[in-house]
Amino acid sequence: MTQSQRVEVGVRVDAADQSQWKTYDDFAAGIDAYRLPGADLTGQTVELRFDGGTELRLRFLDAATVRWTSAQLLSAADGTVDPYDAVRVRDDVVFVNLPFASRDGEALTVVWSRTTGRALLAHSVIAPEKTEGVPQVGQTFAAGEVAGIVVTGARPGPTRDLVGMRNVYRYSPSHLYEHVYLSSERYAWQCLQGEQRGHGDVDLSTLWKFADGLYLFCFREFVIPVASVWLHDLGYELRTTGIFLGINAEGSADHRRAGGHIYPLGAVRYPDVQPV
Repeated sequence: MTQSQRVEVGVRVDAADQSQWKTYDDFAAGIDAYRLPGADLTGQTVELRFDGGTELRLRFLDAATVRWTSAQLLSAADGTVDPYDAVRVRDDVVFVNLPFASRDGEALTVVWSRTTGRALLAHSVIAPEKTEGVPQVGQTFAAGEVAGIVVTGARPGPTRDLVGMRNVYRYSPSHLYEHVYLSSERYAWQCLQGEQRGHGDVDLSTLWKFADGLYLFCFREFVIPVASVWLHDLGYELRTTGIFLGINAEGSADHRRAGGHIYPLGAVRYPDVQPV
């Protein structure tokens, strides 16, 4: 082995030291370069009902502001005004995220279909204090329906469809990540290109099937205080749309948009005993 080879190996080993990891700000910058274009929902009103009795009314005031009303989610009586961003991941399916400005450290992500009337909700919340061995950003999920639409198709819910799958995700010219979906509860990732190159981990994840080829994928990291919500289109488009909620280097809650292209590498199938 040459001296240059020994140095390169040493660099790669050092890069895996979690005390030297980049911050949330570092890796999230520019991760929305290949995101699908935003959608303007001005003038639209959507009413949704979710499991557990949660009701949510969204009235889109303009291209960036929504008045949302939900007693269960503790809005003001006449609704709370917050920013939103929306993406049409398919002609009839909308991905909407509310990076709350009205309260600190929370985001509400909603997906619905105008065709099937199905909906789902992901609520991401930063815990006030870090607990050892527990991701600081937690998430809850609920399936639901759009009021006024005849509901068809399967109800969104947890799935094992992605277990064993291995994909590469290109978010920008300088963001390339690999995911391996290990089980219904965890996934492995590594950065192939970008600020986190050489870093990787196994983190908690949630997988739901929303519709044929459309999957909700969410992760909650142990090392960096960040969680994410993605909608993977594994049909013909092979695109993903997502958001991050985390704590930046200054210690403040930070919302980021993300998105990109999916490149499937393959999948494994277990012959008998299955992962959890």
